[in-house]
Amino acid sequence: MPSRESNEPRIVTVREEPIELSQLLKFSGLTGTGGEAKRMIMEGEVFLNGRVETQKGKKIRAGDRVRFGQETIVVKVG
Repeated sequence: MPSRESNEPRIVTVREEPIELSQLLKFSGLTGTGGEAKRMIMEGEVFLNGRVETQKGKKIRAGDRVRFGQETIVVKVG
C-alpha cells in the first residue's frame, strides 16, 4: 500500500447513504468492532467535519469527513 501523509484523507466507498457513524468506523477499518467504534465515539475521540461527534448513530453522507486518531476518511457512494 502506498504511503500517504497523515493529513491526506482516504476515500471510503459505501453502497448507500446514510450510514451510521459507528458502522462506518467498523466498515472502514478504523476500529476493529462496532462496540469499539461506539465507545470511541461516546468518549469524544471521533471528529465529523472538524467537530467532535458523540452520537454513535449519527447519519453520515457522501462528502462527510471523519477523523479518528491520525487518519481521516471521506465518504463516497458508489
